[in-house]
Amino acid sequence: MTDKKDHDPHAVTKVTPPGRVVALTGADGFLGRNLIGLLEDDDRVSRIVALDVERPATAGRKTRFYKVDLTQPRVDARLAEIFASEQVDTLLHMAFLSSPTHASAWAHELESVGTLHVLNACRERPVRKFVLWSHTILYGASPRNPNFLPETHPLRGHSESRFLRDKIEAEQVVASFARTSPGTLVTVLRLAPILGPTVKNYLTRYLGRTMVPTVMGFDPLMQFLHEVDALAAFKLAVMRDVPGVFNIVGDGVLPLSTVIQLTGRIGLPIPHPVMYPIARALWTAQLSEAPPTFVDYARWLCVADGDKALNELKFHPAFTTREAVLDYTHSQRMRDARLLRTTP
Repeated sequence: MTDKKDHDPHAVTKVTPPGRVVALTGADGFLGRNLIGLLEDDDRVSRIVALDVERPATAGRKTRFYKVDLTQPRVDARLAEIFASEQVDTLLHMAFLSSPTHASAWAHELESVGTLHVLNACRERPVRKFVLWSHTILYGASPRNPNFLPETHPLRGHSESRFLRDKIEAEQVVASFARTSPGTLVTVLRLAPILGPTVKNYLTRYLGRTMVPTVMGFDPLMQFLHEVDALAAFKLAVMRDVPGVFNIVGDGVLPLSTVIQLTGRIGLPIPHPVMYPIARALWTAQLSEAPPTFVDYARWLCVADGDKALNELKFHPAFTTREAVLDYTHSQRMRDARLLRTTP
């Protein structure tokens, strides 16, 4: 039975567990909740340490929850105490937003400054392995991008996008930590945009529109990752000791027009000179799912090369980009049907 109480790190008996002790920041997010469910059923994991402001619903008998807010100024000391008391072996840093927000100052404290807090704790009480959730969209969409972006390509996400800039800053400080902390194995997973039957993010809201805005004269190739494969990649990173940066992507690409067609929606082409001011006005009015900088991804290519993850991490996606779109579409149509049935 799940323990309903938060645990005091000072009260935990310091006994070395027989299996891995895995801690997760952002444990109540989509990836965190589902990954905890997978790790609960894995005999190689003896204990899970869930760190977030809310207890994840998937926390079971192996999970210990600590209420931790990474935006607080002295949270690094609290984290170090927890790591020491629980004897954390592997830390998954997943406390990042999956969609842009208007609360940009808070998001900066959570993601950029929060990552500094987490790394300070790891310096005070080192962990054996550190795994970071990152994104392929940080490469940025550009007419100069090659067809498939390798992990060595610079992160050129739009400088005006706070959503992208905070995540790039987090990657940069983690890279510095990896260079100066040889005792900790550091793995960075750059995930392609996630689709699937249960995930909800800016992408699912964009593709869920009846009329999907596109940029007239542009039809860039798109690349997605099924939610099941996203979780599988993190579990691989937990179980396999493979340092480095890895693009985690589904096989294959699709033109944006084909993606919209597969979802059963209708594309709404808008000339790019007016697309940006329209997107800016809608974002300011909180009527859109992403700021105007995301229009770039509807114009230009941002597709990552997954060969390194395949060869070194042994990540084999179960779903192609097309299959991820179709699985999302099937669930979306079921939601649409339920909505029609319940509408008076």
